[in-house]
Amino acid sequence: MSQSEQDRIRSAALPLTDQASLDPLLDRVGDARYVLLGEASHGTAEYYRLRDVLTRRLIEEKGFSFVAVEGDWPDCQALHCSVVGAPGAPADPREVLAGFRRWPTWMWANTDVAAFARWLRRHNDGRPPDRRVGFFGLDVYSLWESLHAVLDHLRAHDVDQVAHALAAYRCFEPYAEDPQAYALSTRYVPEGCEPQVVRLLAELRQRAAEATSPDGSLAEFATRQNAEVLAGAERYYRVMLESGAESWNIRDRHMADTLDRLMEHHGPDAKAVVWAHNTHVGDARATDMADVGEINIGQLVRERHMGQGVVLVGFGSHSGTVLAADAWGAVPRVMSVPPARTDSLEDLLHRALRGERGLFVFPHVQFQRPLTEGEWYHDERGHRAIGVVYRSRYERVGNYVPTVLGERYDAFCYLDRTSALTPLHALPAESQEKRTWPAGL
Repeated sequence: MSQSEQDRIRSAALPLTDQASLDPLLDRVGDARYVLLGEASHGTAEYYRLRDVLTRRLIEEKGFSFVAVEGDWPDCQALHCSVVGAPGAPADPREVLAGFRRWPTWMWANTDVAAFARWLRRHNDGRPPDRRVGFFGLDVYSLWESLHAVLDHLRAHDVDQVAHALAAYRCFEPYAEDPQAYALSTRYVPEGCEPQVVRLLAELRQRAAEATSPDGSLAEFATRQNAEVLAGAERYYRVMLESGAESWNIRDRHMADTLDRLMEHHGPDAKAVVWAHNTHVGDARATDMADVGEINIGQLVRERHMGQGVVLVGFGSHSGTVLAADAWGAVPRVMSVPPARTDSLEDLLHRALRGERGLFVFPHVQFQRPLTEGEWYHDERGHRAIGVVYRSRYERVGNYVPTVLGERYDAFCYLDRTSALTPLHALPAESQEKRTWPAGL
């Protein structure tokens, strides 16, 4: 990297030192209805904390309606009921988060999400019920949890529809809530439980279309959404053992479709904040994901809603620690994140900013232009991505997504050195929650 390139990067970087330094990003958001906030890993405290600060400002200053996250619908619905003060829900959202049990629990059952959820509960306490800000899950994994939720609701409110739900339940029952066992079974019976699930979903979709309730009750909406999760999860697990982009695309289409349903449910003036990994938030067309036919939420939201305002914000850091596991389902631990690979995006920014943090707000994206404009953010570079499973010994040969930064995101927050978050199940001490801004700023 030449000295002139370092100088250009430093001149483009806005200071990231306190809440006021986010003003340029709030200006970029303007009247946008969709703001998607990423993270370079699921186990880094500073990413959660910065999203917290940004989201509070979006809610208080821009009137955003709800937060939608890369989490399970049933678990997040329970948290939603707590933060909006629904009858019978726990008054302390941390109590709900501590009950999250599906691996990886630390993604949402951690002290930083607990602090945000408690703030959201306090914020909502002073607002009328129809103006309270919700918290919802977009993901597709909760097949059995969603099936149980549909059954429970229909048994209590619509016994005439229970038969189709029971047919789906009996089809899945032999697999003992093991998605891999179900996936393996579909090699011998390719249609799996699809007919039963489709029949149940069709009934609930028709029921939703015929509903006359003007308030669009959350209970009815949630039942329909749980059926959509059931259908999406069944498709996902049926193809998960095959290579290729299909299972990834099923999941991200499901999340984008769920976001659309939430926006419709909240009305024409709704605004959404999305929390998800960079690989879901940053537009796939600006990465090598597009080369293998993968799409993601960021791409779909831009394609569907650019005219209503879409802002994608990525995050990254150079080194530090992260909470992750060595293998899927394993016990998580705090791991070291080594300095970023030479010539990666993170290495470039670390050297140019000399270890400081910075905010970059890019010109409005225009795909299909020739990438010869001379700006550093038009060049393709590896951009680090760490999941819930992380093996740092393979850092030099993996964990980097070739990325054109200025097309993948509308803005980028570079935090240089970051630290592992604290899971609720391991460290419940209240003192871990006390913070207002990412450490070191």
